[in-house]
Amino acid sequence: MKCEELLKGITYECTKGSVDCEIKEVVYDSRKLSQGCLFICICGYNVDGHSFAMEAARKGAAAIVVQKEVELPQDSDITVIRVEDTRYAMAFISAAYFGHPTDRLKVIGITGTKGKTTTTYLIKSILEKAGYKVGLVGTIETIIGDRHIPASNTTPESFLLQQYFMEMEREGCQIVVMEVASQGLKLHRTQGFTFEIGIFTNLEPDHIGPNEHADFEEYQFCKGLLFKQCRLGIVNKDDAHMSAVLEGHTCQLETYGFDKTADLYAEDLKLVNKPGELGIDFTVKTKNTEMEDFTVEVPTPGRFSVYNALTAIAVCRHFNVEISQIQKALLSAHVRGRIEMVPVSERFTLLIDYAHNAMSLKSLLTTLKEYEPKRLVCLFGCGGNRSRIRRYEMGEVSGNYADLTIITSDNPRFEKPQDIIEDIKTGIQKTNGKYIEICDRKEAIAYAILNGQEGDIIVLAGKGHEDYQEIEGVKYPMDERDLIADILKENDISGKK
Repeated sequence: MKCEELLKGITYECTKGSVDCEIKEVVYDSRKLSQGCLFICICGYNVDGHSFAMEAARKGAAAIVVQKEVELPQDSDITVIRVEDTRYAMAFISAAYFGHPTDRLKVIGITGTKGKTTTTYLIKSILEKAGYKVGLVGTIETIIGDRHIPASNTTPESFLLQQYFMEMEREGCQIVVMEVASQGLKLHRTQGFTFEIGIFTNLEPDHIGPNEHADFEEYQFCKGLLFKQCRLGIVNKDDAHMSAVLEGHTCQLETYGFDKTADLYAEDLKLVNKPGELGIDFTVKTKNTEMEDFTVEVPTPGRFSVYNALTAIAVCRHFNVEISQIQKALLSAHVRGRIEMVPVSERFTLLIDYAHNAMSLKSLLTTLKEYEPKRLVCLFGCGGNRSRIRRYEMGEVSGNYADLTIITSDNPRFEKPQDIIEDIKTGIQKTNGKYIEICDRKEAIAYAILNGQEGDIIVLAGKGHEDYQEIEGVKYPMDERDLIADILKENDISGKK
């Protein structure tokens, strides 16, 4: 492929050589430099790709893309392309390199503080029930046909994302549903194509700090970038930040929520409380006279479950999905580690959730309190080498909302688990909440199960979909579902009974 073809849609200056040169492959990782490649110099948080320009020339790269001056061998005939931002340029170059697969795919992007992961799976489930073949990109994994690829980032680097799109198209996918993180938008990972639909779920302060967002205003602005890059925006009308997120949007808009002026809204909510299971049902209403009102039941609790389902419905009605298909898909959809019910006993309810900060834990516990459990038991720990403030806050939240807190270990990383537990106790001791501490997570879960009482709701928070525990830089296998199965077997408990 000619270098010039890869640069279409980008403003650039060729400061050395010619864009007529032939490119054998595109590379942004200096470890993959090869003869005849185009090397994109990315300014990373820890490593600056521009420092490898000399090496790229010596290894026979045909061209490099830079955003600042670099040193090169005097006798080098390498082509140098100067752009304003190499990350932005990489998104367009990658799209061209992989043949612009999104020209033939309909991509649905979801942004927001909460609900992205669950909603992607709900949309995928509904569309597949309707006969579509759907790819998924998100926090837990990327799904391409039968392949499940564990995720490193919620939104992959633009090169990898475009490669996934190409593979999805080859697999026969017609639609892709993906999580769009604010960090991904900030770093231009989703540039180079237009989303068919962009979705805004909600916004609360999060991801603010070093290597993330400078402040809430930047976080909010980055979320809004999605609505300058999609054809249709579907947004939560109930969220107080909706107008700010949509400032400067270029797409058509639709709304959903509980607000009866929304294009799609929910009413008549009813809690569903079955032995060992929690859910909610509601009526879906719409301004669209072509779509009749209908009822939906989802097997997860709370108003946020209604929001997730409404979002999925709002999207899927644009793909001519029948109401019966929506109802069946929502009733059977389960997302790993997101309010995931684990059948242990009909005497009490046990669930696993990814809630790993004070905001998400408070939302989860207040939702579960609505089901009036005999006791609400919350088991959690906090990650090491992360903000200590999070530990105080989570301890205080659990102390205020749970009847019993079991403090344990999460991913201690390079900290001592007991030191993290002491920080959590500092928060919980501001409350009147009862607590115990059991450092070993398996022992803590065993205590919760073996001491479960009739009518309890027990939530294992923080790990969610994770299947490891990170200690001293090593990720050891640890899946809470396996721990639960082992505990039941070791104690001669057959499971749900």
